[in-house]
Amino acid sequence: MKALLEIVARHKRGEAAGIWSLCSAHPAVIASGMKEAAAAGQALLIEATSNQVNQFGGYTGMRPADFVRFLRGIAARLDFPAGRVWIGGDHLGPNAWRTEPSGAAMAKAADLVREYVAAGIRKIHLDCSMACQGDPDPLPEAVVAARAAALCACAEASWRDAGGEAPVYVIGTEVPTPGGATEDLTTLAVTTPESASATIAAHCEAFARAGLEDAWTRVLALVVQPGVEFDHHKVIDYRPGEAKALSAFIGQQDQFVYEAHSTDYQSAASLRALVRDHFAILKVGPGATYALRETLWGLAAIEQELFGHGAVPDLRRIVVDVMRADPQHWRGHYEADGQSLELDLQFSLSDRIRYYWPNPDVQRACVAMFDRLDRAKIPLTLLSQYLPRQYEAVRAGRLTVAANEILREGIALALRPYLAAVGGAPGAAS
Repeated sequence: MKALLEIVARHKRGEAAGIWSLCSAHPAVIASGMKEAAAAGQALLIEATSNQVNQFGGYTGMRPADFVRFLRGIAARLDFPAGRVWIGGDHLGPNAWRTEPSGAAMAKAADLVREYVAAGIRKIHLDCSMACQGDPDPLPEAVVAARAAALCACAEASWRDAGGEAPVYVIGTEVPTPGGATEDLTTLAVTTPESASATIAAHCEAFARAGLEDAWTRVLALVVQPGVEFDHHKVIDYRPGEAKALSAFIGQQDQFVYEAHSTDYQSAASLRALVRDHFAILKVGPGATYALRETLWGLAAIEQELFGHGAVPDLRRIVVDVMRADPQHWRGHYEADGQSLELDLQFSLSDRIRYYWPNPDVQRACVAMFDRLDRAKIPLTLLSQYLPRQYEAVRAGRLTVAANEILREGIALALRPYLAAVGGAPGAAS
């Protein structure tokens, strides 16, 4: 993807250039991202993980080609130019099958990567950092690199068959846990320059052994730990001083920038500092769907006040009941019980609730709530009480009092710091 390579080249020339990546499959989140990108004159990079979208459907029920059609459909509905929708694959590797032996897991990962590239997805994060059944844990870096090179070879073959622009790649072994940490965090160890250098060297050697010298020129970023993360109820904020040596190291590399995962919930100032310090690709996922949930909970509270508590179904109770009836997406992540579990299910920053928005009962409840609120007309007093930032936007004439627009604005409030951090540079067709 030439446009991404050009952004990296501009950054390496000293410009405050970067790109933010929206890691979500929720249509309201994607629509909000497209509208904000259009207003800022930016392209929008959207990525799916191997758990969300894979050859077996993932938890969204979509294969890679389905995901591409899904995004193109939203873009067409919003008149967002198709050439400004950039699509990537995040954490592509054996993660979804890590409980299987490495041979079986890597065979499935190879099929996964082939299918992503065949679908036209051209930003590929090769993540083989996780141990599979029978592997030593942690994996030796040479093994991680060799597996990444094997998947890159599959991607390159798939691209040659499909045609179009060549894929670009992201590598890295010190990869934050997808979706946030499951343990209680206090501090984080920032990746050392020595470790970053060893990762680059190991991958360079592995790519060369596999005859992938041309593909190596399209590796544009390295995933490291800059000292940012979140757990269930708190955020570890970026501390530039602790990442100073790491930043200086990549600044001396002509080819690479860093890709920063788990930047959800970072402040606007921290996001700007990350881009300045060469973390030029900023990933956000749970932070966007957390903002969606937060806004829906505000609308649900307004509805209960408006109609009388218990007079109409409460979306909040419906969603929590669905989560309790089907715990597969949060069991193993939330260890609390009683009221603490109730808080985790609804308010955890890891936002496991995001897996339940596609549930038919939840979707019907959302549609019914929006219909009731729009027919009743939300009083500004209740909007001020429960969603004060949207109230301010209504008073300023920037927002209409419609449930769908209120939701879009709530999501946009979480996304705008990312657009600002990467400089609002116009996006060109890829």
